[in-house]
Amino acid sequence: MSSDDDFCTIRISPGVLATIAGLTAATVPGVLRTSGGLVSGMSRLVGRDNNPTRGVRVRIRDEMVYMDIHVVVEQGADLVRVGSQIQRDVAEAIDKMVGVPLAEINVYVQDME
Repeated sequence: MSSDDDFCTIRISPGVLATIAGLTAATVPGVLRTSGGLVSGMSRLVGRDNNPTRGVRVRIRDEMVYMDIHVVVEQGADLVRVGSQIQRDVAEAIDKMVGVPLAEINVYVQDME
């Protein structure tokens, strides 16, 4: 993603967008963490579980951003409410910090604990 001005270009890495999304999703009530699948689970077991981008996939097509966010939620949480809140909060954070249009934010609940 980039922004052109009269004299400069600012480029935002997809990794930055993934970090913003992962950190934001983790603050939603009911979310325990983002989840990257088997590798993430193994990392958690050996104590190396501090990557905010795990479980977040960012694709950019035609200057539009598409995101998939995989999460683990608390047992008994309202999954629809949690998923909707993640979508709202991530869209707001990306817009506020970067101003990039989001075409899609898909939330996948990987597990409940």
